[in-house]
Amino acid sequence: MRDDAKPQGGRVTDKTDDPPTMGIWMTSALVVGTIIGAAIFMLPVSLAPLGRNVPISWLISGAGVMAIVFALARLARLGGEGIQANVERQFGATAGFLVAWSFWVSNWSAQASVAVGAVSALSFLDPSVFGSASIVPLAIAALIAVTGINMAGIAVAGRFGIVTVAIKLIPLLGVIWLLATSIGSGTPLVPFAPAPINFSNIAAATALTFFALTGFEAATAPVGKVRDPARTIPRALIGGTLLVVLLYLAAGTAIQRLLPAAAAAASPAPFADVLSGVWGSGGASLAAICIAVAAIGCLNGLALGTGELGLAMGRRGDLPRAMAITRGGGTPVVAQAVGALLTILLLLANSSSRTAALFTFVILLSTAAVVVVYAIGAAAAWTLTGAGGKAVIVAAIGFLAFAAYGVGLEAGGWSIALLAIGLAVRALMHRASRTAEPQAELPESTA
Repeated sequence: MRDDAKPQGGRVTDKTDDPPTMGIWMTSALVVGTIIGAAIFMLPVSLAPLGRNVPISWLISGAGVMAIVFALARLARLGGEGIQANVERQFGATAGFLVAWSFWVSNWSAQASVAVGAVSALSFLDPSVFGSASIVPLAIAALIAVTGINMAGIAVAGRFGIVTVAIKLIPLLGVIWLLATSIGSGTPLVPFAPAPINFSNIAAATALTFFALTGFEAATAPVGKVRDPARTIPRALIGGTLLVVLLYLAAGTAIQRLLPAAAAAASPAPFADVLSGVWGSGGASLAAICIAVAAIGCLNGLALGTGELGLAMGRRGDLPRAMAITRGGGTPVVAQAVGALLTILLLLANSSSRTAALFTFVILLSTAAVVVVYAIGAAAAWTLTGAGGKAVIVAAIGFLAFAAYGVGLEAGGWSIALLAIGLAVRALMHRASRTAEPQAELPESTA
């Protein structure tokens, strides 16, 4: 940490002269890149049997997500010191910690599934190289590489994010273009699966489509690294998320109208199947590479957020103070390394068939955690808006309740357990800091 960092009331602050390096393009790429991972490209497998309920669910999820984004954008106008600081200004230190803790756990646990998704996408190219036996080692290698990129600094991670966003849009735009040309040429489209439109089916589809749209909150994680944050973060949140909502609605509908429901439900790579039908094996291989890049880009955003959140909690003494150690440009190298280590442990645990159920648990935990972030973040934005804004926040909270219904009671139970664990960890950290000898400052890493 910089020499002018001083402990204040048991916390560690960092008054750095390094100028923020993330502008509107990097911040927007962080939003888009963290939303678009491998999940959207496999989602048709689960959504195909739900038929016309799916476009309805995309509209509901899109509207609900934009309401949540509106709330977080209002909260971000308080400044660029991260979501923990902004919630803390509204509700106090405990609420700020719960948001950061939930966000942090959601990120590093999600990294495991995203890293696996990146390698799994490449199995389409060569199953002998990217088969089941090599998935975990290659996923760990991908995680280490992306963590190394983030350790090089926010500017390097931001530029990497812009490049991956450009590549990951290719398969989405490809299937949209195929649908448009089919409609234009009068080619008959595949009918929707004959699922009845009812509340239960719409709720199930909404839960799936909603969680495919999560990740936009990554823009609220950087601590003091966004230029003109009161303007940049809200614009990136709203613009980037709206772009992805429209792309997902169009691309998801395209898959349903170009690939029979039975084929989509049985396909290991629905987007590759659609593109290969027109462009041959070359098109399918390109799609597989783009999907892998999409997952890597999402992993990059998660790694960035994991480090920044660990840094924020380390400065406040909510996690070990070593988490607040930074190097040039305020890069939280220790927090990044810890996040990567936790993810690697999850991947190694999942490598055994006896612990395969752990992965399902981790995904559920990540889902439950991000709902907590959205709910507290939306509530914190309440006093910052007028009557019209409050109506949007009510809609956001109502949508979260609807999404939670679609996911099931188990996710809600894990949300409560997650918060309890976080509070216990925080209490232990603060008790340890009170009994330890006073520490004047943390040295900046020379790594």
